[in-house]
Amino acid sequence: MLRTAILRSAAAATRVAVRPVPQIASRVTIAPVMRTTSFAPKAVAWQGIRCYAAGGSLDKEEVYERIRQLLAAFDKVNDPKNIKETAHFSNDLGLDSLDTVEVVMAIEEEFSIEIPDKDADNIHSIDKAVEYILSQPDAY
Repeated sequence: MLRTAILRSAAAATRVAVRPVPQIASRVTIAPVMRTTSFAPKAVAWQGIRCYAAGGSLDKEEVYERIRQLLAAFDKVNDPKNIKETAHFSNDLGLDSLDTVEVVMAIEEEFSIEIPDKDADNIHSIDKAVEYILSQPDAY
């Protein structure tokens, strides 16, 4: 008896009452829209899909400019005038290995990406960083 009552209440909860929305008087004819009056869960399985829009990629000048601004704000750079497209982090900008790691982490934050350690070891100059960022489809 309890089982029957539970099944009846569950069946009643899943029924969705549908009533038409009244027409609006205007020159344009509007098709009747069905509106649900119950918030009962429907037996529909949704599948998550991640969509990407085309044409949102970065160009080389924009990436270089953002990295240049990031390095100009970095207080351990010996001379901001040395920041050029081919500048090496340690030879031209006076950064040691720990500072280079900090720069790579700042680049990760700036472009909202994660750079694996094996790839981060190869980024020692601005042009290598720009090249890596341009190869990442998720960078923005």
